[in-house]
Amino acid sequence: MVTLLDTVRRSKEDRPRHPEKQGRPDTPLLRKPDWIRVKAPGSPVYNETRRIMRENNLHTVCEEAGCPNIGECWSKRHATMMIMGDTCTRACAFCNVRTGQPDPLDADEPENVARAVEMLGLKHVVVTSVDRDDLGDGGGAHFAAVIAAIRARSPETTIEVLTPDFLRKDGALEEVIDARPDVFNHNLETVPSLYLSIRPGARYFHSLRLLQQVKERDPSMFTKSGIMVGLGEERHEVLQVMDDLRSAGVDFLTIGQYLQPTRKHAAVDRFVTPDEFKAFERMAYGKGFLLVSSSPLTRSSYHADEDFEKLRAARNAELAK
Repeated sequence: MVTLLDTVRRSKEDRPRHPEKQGRPDTPLLRKPDWIRVKAPGSPVYNETRRIMRENNLHTVCEEAGCPNIGECWSKRHATMMIMGDTCTRACAFCNVRTGQPDPLDADEPENVARAVEMLGLKHVVVTSVDRDDLGDGGGAHFAAVIAAIRARSPETTIEVLTPDFLRKDGALEEVIDARPDVFNHNLETVPSLYLSIRPGARYFHSLRLLQQVKERDPSMFTKSGIMVGLGEERHEVLQVMDDLRSAGVDFLTIGQYLQPTRKHAAVDRFVTPDEFKAFERMAYGKGFLLVSSSPLTRSSYHADEDFEKLRAARNAELAK
């Protein structure tokens, strides 16, 4: 039987995914090195996770952003919920999420997310979203509603949010903080010198200040941020980002390899070696981060449940000193 939801999904798939990028010249696709290779998804648990997402009419960043770790994560029943639709109001040069005019918010989505969390039996869940510059509050109230719904159904589940920057959306950040997620994540994505070409709708120092404001409003809340490398950044720029994040009180840093979604996206400048990632990890710990995940396949929500336990243990150890 073909449902209305199937019809809507197919009609969306028929549309150009990135109409704003169609006029851009093609960029070269570099051959991936061996350390980037991953197994194709398809285990029974993977299929069950996919069924739960479809049954609850949910989107995941795992699918929409083409995450290379989807096979591993979904086979462990871990999926990162992407709320507020599958269409973003921005057109970042690195991102594979569809760009365009989003649909209205789904009032049932908070309960749908909470139900999926319960069905998956998640101890820790990551909730992210598209940018919704079309909304007066950028979606802050919707994030808060999702957090409340998860708390009501699964009070033992810890919640990590990965939010947009809420640029020019007064009060939105405070609404999300006051909903009390366990981890507040907002990615800087890249170094300041590349913002104009890679993240043109955002502002580096606004994103940095947002993370600082989280700590100012709730010093007990864990904060997290991440960047991609391999876009043309210099080593000293990565180290400066680390210093900036520590100045903002950020606890947890992720560093991963940028992977080019299509020829219309920003090109990969180079593939950073595993040894270089290890070096970044050592330097980040030396600068005072409680937890660092730095590897070619690191993504914001990769192993997030295990990392949360490490993060909590690291803070307890620090407090015990």
